Amino acid sequence: MKQSRQKSNAMNVADHCVRVRGAREHNLKNVDVDIPRNALVVFTGVSGSGKSSLAFGTLYAEAQRRYFESVAPYARRLIDQVGVPEVDSIEGLPPAVALQQQRGTPNARSTVGSVTTLSSLVRMLYSRAGSYPPRQPMLYAEDFSPNTVEGACPDCHGLGRIYDVTEQSMVPDDALSIRERAVAAWPPAWHGQNLRDILVTLGYDVDRPWRDLPKKDRDWILFTEEQPTVPVYAGFTPREVRAALKRKMEPSYQGTFTGARRYVLQTFATTQSALMKKRVSQFMIGRDCPTCHGKRLKKAALSVTFAGLDIGAFTHLPLAQVAEIMRPVARGELSQPADATRDIVSRKAARADTARRVAAGGSAHQAAPDVRRTPNLSEEKRLASQRIAEELMERLSTLLDLGLGYLSLDRSTPTLSSGELQRLRLATQISSQLFGVVYVLDEPSAGLHPADGEALLMALRRLKAAGNSLFIVEHDTQTMRQADWLVDVGPAAGEHGGQVLYSGPPEGLAGVKASRTAAYLFGDQARMAGRQREPAGWLRLAHVSRNNLHRVDAEIPLGCFTAVTGVSGSGKSSLISQALPELVNRQLGRANDSDADEERDPLFAVTDAPTEGRIAGGMESVRRLVRVDQKPIGRTPRSNLATYTGLFDHVRKLFAETPAARKRRYTAGRFSFNVAQGRCPTCEGEGFVSVELLFLPSVYAPCSACHGTRYQPQTLEITWQGRNIAEVLDLTVDAACEVFAGEAVAMRSLKVLRDIGLGYLRLGQPATELSGGEAQRIKLATELQRAQRGDTLYVLDEPTNGLHPADVDRLLVQLQALVEAGNTVVVVEHDMRVVAQADWVIDIGPGAGGEGGRIVGSGRPADIAGMRTSVTAAYLRQALVHRP
Repeated sequence: MKQSRQKSNAMNVADHCVRVRGAREHNLKNVDVDIPRNALVVFTGVSGSGKSSLAFGTLYAEAQRRYFESVAPYARRLIDQVGVPEVDSIEGLPPAVALQQQRGTPNARSTVGSVTTLSSLVRMLYSRAGSYPPRQPMLYAEDFSPNTVEGACPDCHGLGRIYDVTEQSMVPDDALSIRERAVAAWPPAWHGQNLRDILVTLGYDVDRPWRDLPKKDRDWILFTEEQPTVPVYAGFTPREVRAALKRKMEPSYQGTFTGARRYVLQTFATTQSALMKKRVSQFMIGRDCPTCHGKRLKKAALSVTFAGLDIGAFTHLPLAQVAEIMRPVARGELSQPADATRDIVSRKAARADTARRVAAGGSAHQAAPDVRRTPNLSEEKRLASQRIAEELMERLSTLLDLGLGYLSLDRSTPTLSSGELQRLRLATQISSQLFGVVYVLDEPSAGLHPADGEALLMALRRLKAAGNSLFIVEHDTQTMRQADWLVDVGPAAGEHGGQVLYSGPPEGLAGVKASRTAAYLFGDQARMAGRQREPAGWLRLAHVSRNNLHRVDAEIPLGCFTAVTGVSGSGKSSLISQALPELVNRQLGRANDSDADEERDPLFAVTDAPTEGRIAGGMESVRRLVRVDQKPIGRTPRSNLATYTGLFDHVRKLFAETPAARKRRYTAGRFSFNVAQGRCPTCEGEGFVSVELLFLPSVYAPCSACHGTRYQPQTLEITWQGRNIAEVLDLTVDAACEVFAGEAVAMRSLKVLRDIGLGYLRLGQPATELSGGEAQRIKLATELQRAQRGDTLYVLDEPTNGLHPADVDRLLVQLQALVEAGNTVVVVEHDMRVVAQADWVIDIGPGAGGEGGRIVGSGRPADIAGMRTSVTAAYLRQALVHRP
């Protein structure tokens, strides 16, 4: 029977498949493979094995290239293309859509509503079926958008917040004099000195403490719009300047003054430097717009209601509550919300409003707003509302099925995780009802609780049932078992991978001995901890309030490995990744290590209320806090693994100490591609140049002067152990371990990187090419190479994201070693194999958003597995079954 099935599958593949021949993208080794269409195909393999190179770098890239061949050349310039893959031929490849874990350009004007296009339907609902005040004319849909001139609040321009500067924000220490840089908002270095010198010419006392200056002088320096141009005598004392002016001496130059407020606001509005924008933003004070109260719209738009809510309040509701309101409307049962629905809305809106007031420092006992029923609708409006509600419910149902009911329509996309964004895009694709498309997905289960993973698989099956093909890069064994076809790539990472070990139905992988995936898919590769540790003490959190957490008490065992679980959106990250570090830093007397995205425009950065609560005990055992997140280790190709870990400093010293380098008097700086003296002057150390093509997209080519090495020929003449600096940077970590075997300092970094599963990465691999999981492991490796003091609290948010089970085991060895050294490790985690190995588990829930935010259970893994109230329990029991 099994042979018959495999024969049938083979015939199917021959007739309906994508045939890849000679794929050589990245580390792929001339791969030939046949992949069935109209199937759910999962690409597996250890991290760095080449599965993404096959799925995205080859299949999706070729599908995109073919599509763009039909697009006008000029239009191609406007589209970001992934390039031409290294492959001999691909046959039978349909059009493809990629759903990757990429944020795109951070922009707080982008919201859940705009990504899913639900906002357009809601605006139409308010326009056509909303309740208008007497004598107000009907508004168009665009009048309800904060991103249009017609709808945006005129005072905050649709941002919901207004920004200004104050004397206190620009002069944080008024005991300093102007010469001592009391005006902190002014630019550093020469520009700031220039402004101070201009003030000397203008007759202001720059040596008096700021607080002692007349208020009239202080206000003019900070807030004047005047820009006088005066002679500047660089390096002169105030007395010498007065004498020079009197004698009409020739000045060093003519300088133009700019008030501090004008400088801050103008720099923020016009600079192209993200670093400069971030610097000046710290002197700006933001607050809710007093005109629209943060709702971003004109008064006319906010005067229209539906179900007793203006559109600002409506879009602030969780999607699950929006569905509750729209369900009876879609059925056409009523011309206004039923009493039961109205009561639900009233209660939940009141709770949400109370939570917001408490978070903002207000009282929980203030009167909640009156959520009134929608007045009786005309027949025309009733039909319009029913038709729009039907469309809304169709799209909302997919989002709810994917476990995203806790999100609100106005939730800014920069605040979402990459997994949440990918699921939003997936829901949009399901609603689009495309046919005959290949969807290429990048680890859609990442960041998902196993319960949410089941809903995801149902959604994927819906896409397949609609006549599409799904090519999924995945590490989750649950998804692998549900696949129609597996393509296993390996056997190892980097140059030791790049081969297709198996392509066929999942059960066939069991017989492939070279596959590292097979052992986890069919064997008991649990490798559980032998014993669970006893706590050395307890870190007690009291009355914690943040996001959906309300006065939560929690206890974290010290000297243990703790896993925090719960469904997506339950409040795990709010408690562990946000509240815990903030409260601990507060106790340690340190500034909070903000988790805001560095790429996000500071103007649009969400201003979270500070965490409420306190540390009630246990801090005497914590001397240091380390957060290991998945943010990039750098924003440009100049940042790489070697520079981040500090390894490159030692490598450059080794080159500088060679006899040839000493003879030429080359210092360590000569071997940095960031320093002009040693790098290639043509590409300035980038290694490539941009080639402008008139009607085609710009392409990047290796620099013709240095051939991609980044260095001058003279620098490359210096060798160490027979290799020049560019050749050393091109080594993988595994290869470098052999080359630097005799260098203890270098091996301290290299050994940890290898042990944590990053042996396949090149030392000079640009930060822009690293995944979030790789960046997180590099950060952890950098920390592990330091001497352990045994009093550190490590906080990690889903460290197993993007990791093959074999790599998870390697990571866990390192984390357990940290605990053995006397430290405390706390991880937010969805992988039940990891949770089963923890000393302690804190389960948060029971649901997401407003239905979560509570500690459901706290105890040993076996204790949590036995709880009936925990959604996690059933999945944890399955993991504990395999415990030796």
